[in-house]
Amino acid sequence: MAEKKTLKKTEEKKEKFAVIRTGGKQYLVCEGEILEVERLEVGDDQKIVFNEVLLFVNGDKIEIGNPLVDKARVIANFIQEKKGQKQIIFKYKAKKNYRVKTGHRQKYSQVRIEKLLEGNK
Repeated sequence: MAEKKTLKKTEEKKEKFAVIRTGGKQYLVCEGEILEVERLEVGDDQKIVFNEVLLFVNGDKIEIGNPLVDKARVIANFIQEKKGQKQIIFKYKAKKNYRVKTGHRQKYSQVRIEKLLEGNK
């Protein structure tokens, strides 16, 4: 029951929002929001256009893509590139004296959502 109240509050708060796909993941975005996505190959203070919009909501008007919403796009501004937490990979085999320790740090791009532009059908 508490989940429905929380969802209702977020829907009331975000009158205009969209679901975009980038880097193999989906993100719920609204204007003015700062978002961390998989690393994008862009320079400082450059505009980014996300064309893969799966859902667009503007008040009572809801557009659901099949699979994408036609001509809808999200414009964002690149802020900076960051590194995520270090992931440690440790492999071993019991009783064989085999141990391998490696690590990985994922790079992320931080973007600010500037505009949500509707698709025209």
